[in-house]
Amino acid sequence: MTGIDDVIRLRRTVKPVFMNGGSIPDAEVRELLELADWAPTHAHTEPWYFVVFAGDAVRQFDRDHAELYKEHTPADKFLTATYEKLEKMGKTASHLIVLCMKRGNNPNIPEQEEVVATACAAENLLLAASARGLAVYWGTGGRTYHPAMKEYLGLGEADKVLGLLYLGYADNVQAPGQRIKPLEEKVRWVR
Repeated sequence: MTGIDDVIRLRRTVKPVFMNGGSIPDAEVRELLELADWAPTHAHTEPWYFVVFAGDAVRQFDRDHAELYKEHTPADKFLTATYEKLEKMGKTASHLIVLCMKRGNNPNIPEQEEVVATACAAENLLLAASARGLAVYWGTGGRTYHPAMKEYLGLGEADKVLGLLYLGYADNVQAPGQRIKPLEEKVRWVR
């Protein structure tokens, strides 16, 4: 295997609860964002947009996210456990990057292509973080997809929030990866 093969096969999701509270230098997070910026993009629209929270701002985001959940969840659907989980989600994370897709003005570019390009930027970031021994969790819970989150972040009507990327350090080595379905079930060759 080459270096990139190893990084792809060994990358793992690490939930924030397994992060140890260590602080990643902002310069290193910026390097991750620079690598994310090299994702493929149709017509050079570069639709990815990142809102980066660091240090105490991560904790403030968590409190705000919990309040968005409380404000925008019908009483019969509200769960105290979810509120409390959101409120402390990033307590051991160093940074939180909100992954967003900012829709461009080119009507010839389908929205799906912009979403996929943004996901490619996220994968670049995930792989680069893994190669550096950093822990990352891509979360979508709470009110991540709710219009209130877009408003909170100052996004436009056509923009989308695609996830919350919690970054940090973890002490434990992650379990080996696994694929549930064999590759043969996911590929059809046509010759």
